[in-house]
Amino acid sequence: MDIENIKKLREMSGVGMTDAKKALVDSSGDFDKALEEMKKKGLAKAVKRGEREARCGLIGSYSHDGRIGVLVEVNCETDFVAKTDEFKELVKDLTLHIAASEPEGVDDLLKQPFVKNPEATVDDVINGHIAKLGENIVVRRLVRFELGEAE
Repeated sequence: MDIENIKKLREMSGVGMTDAKKALVDSSGDFDKALEEMKKKGLAKAVKRGEREARCGLIGSYSHDGRIGVLVEVNCETDFVAKTDEFKELVKDLTLHIAASEPEGVDDLLKQPFVKNPEATVDDVINGHIAKLGENIVVRRLVRFELGEAE
């Protein structure tokens, strides 16, 4: 078994070395097949985690040229995860997405193709982070302002 493939699978899926090695063994060394299986398992775990309480997190903000402003509340289960670079980057990406895509609300936001990767929805991106970080993540609320826009 190639150690580089094990490391690469671990980094891309967020699983431990043992799980990455097992996935590669189970897939007869087929990296793409192993990665797909890890994603399926991670999403299954994400669904289970979705039932857990998420009241920590961050409020992200973004202003685009002083003409568009965004605030978004993204919750997770612990302050530990809220302080990670991975979580902060997710919140930042969500503010940029909201600025660019003009969602009507959270439900609309979750169904949209993600601006940085249109192959995935916003919900897919969040579920990927749930699988990687091991905690439930919820976009609680958002607001988007655009200069000159009437209510």
